[in-house]
Amino acid sequence: MPIKIPANLPARDVLVREGVMVMNEDDALRQDVRPLQIALLNLMPKKVQTETQFARLIGAGPLQIELTLVRMTEHESRHTPAEHMRAFYQPFAAARERKFDGLIITGAPIEHLPFEEVTYWPELQQVFEWTRTHVHSTFAVCWGGQAMLRHFHGVPKYDLGAKLFGCFEQEVRAPASPFVTGMADRFLAPVSRWTEVREDDVLKAGVEVLASSPASGLCLLHDPTLNSLFMFNHLEYDADTLKQEYDRDVAAGAPIAIPAAYFPQDDPARPPRNSWRSHGHLLYGNWINRIYQTTPYDIERIGR
Repeated sequence: MPIKIPANLPARDVLVREGVMVMNEDDALRQDVRPLQIALLNLMPKKVQTETQFARLIGAGPLQIELTLVRMTEHESRHTPAEHMRAFYQPFAAARERKFDGLIITGAPIEHLPFEEVTYWPELQQVFEWTRTHVHSTFAVCWGGQAMLRHFHGVPKYDLGAKLFGCFEQEVRAPASPFVTGMADRFLAPVSRWTEVREDDVLKAGVEVLASSPASGLCLLHDPTLNSLFMFNHLEYDADTLKQEYDRDVAAGAPIAIPAAYFPQDDPARPPRNSWRSHGHLLYGNWINRIYQTTPYDIERIGR
């Protein structure tokens, strides 16, 4: 999916080196197609890293996609230069005037806080309500998925007592779902979280379980009423993302276990290998394909 992003976005050089098709404005205008409008509401502190990870996954096929980066209106990032945020991000207050074929909502490292104590929780609730009339399909990741389930269905999150950290085997439980087409019966997924939602709660809400693990719990859910996916693990992660988290905590003297099934022979001195990349591309490619098949050609008809 050739992906149209700003010419000087840092992710562009990384994607080009990896062979991802990145379009410029002139080439995009010459194509007589309506590009899919995909927004990324980026709640992660490392904005540039997260932009690159998701752009890589949605920009790997034959459809033209225009990616819009969105931030919470009043929340200021402490880990990304203000110049970058001004240059490449739209505040939700501006983006809410538009309609989108798809919206990705990332996680955020605020799991220990009750939802109501998150400073931008009221505006995030506005985002969730806005998706019902302005977004064809939403893909909410990790804490973003927990928050969306809480808002729409009252599903609680539960503290695990310790960080669930590493690569865990997931089992596809709804192989007929178009969102898991082509995926193996079992696949590895990076996991990094302190909380979980539980199956009994989501089933009561009418949400379908697409994949889960006996060791790490729910992985992928589908809400047909909201036309939304919820992913609690991180198929978008780079090979060394868990290593960065581990090294950060070790350097800070924080208690942290070696991530499970991640380093070769559990040796942090050895570089980890990416064993989930293909399933990340499959999942997000299936989501984009489903959007393409079902979204209105006239984008203004979304939500009607």
